[in-house]
Amino acid sequence: MTHEEKALQYFKDGANCAQAVVLAFHEELGIDEAAAARLGSSFGGGIGRLREVCGAVSGMMMVYGMLRGYDDLRDPAAKKAHYQNVQALAAKFREENGSIVCRELLDLRKNENSDPTPTPRDANFYHSRSCAGFVQCAARLLDEALKTE
Repeated sequence: MTHEEKALQYFKDGANCAQAVVLAFHEELGIDEAAAARLGSSFGGGIGRLREVCGAVSGMMMVYGMLRGYDDLRDPAAKKAHYQNVQALAAKFREENGSIVCRELLDLRKNENSDPTPTPRDANFYHSRSCAGFVQCAARLLDEALKTE
């Protein structure tokens, strides 16, 4: 099963967008499913349903940072190179989807639907939301980035 397929399955199983992407890569990260779920748990709905940065994008960046991030805090060149790669990943997601911001992707106004109560996962949710596609896109773009570096 590809990471894209895994991310979609985790999303369908109830994971938020960020969790779905992180969970899809949990083996590569060397963490179990519970740790991966906790790592992504705050970022669903554009960070706790605030509708800011898309959870799928946040999950993609968490995994990317763990696998390709810098850890020498005194190396500005490594930080710059990493940020360039992060910006390129974000640009690819934006190019394919029109934005990296949850409320823009879902066509919501600022502060609309920021109630912390999760939306029930029913047939209407999956029919009216493009989130599953964003999760798949993030996992695919992440795979592509990891393979080309």
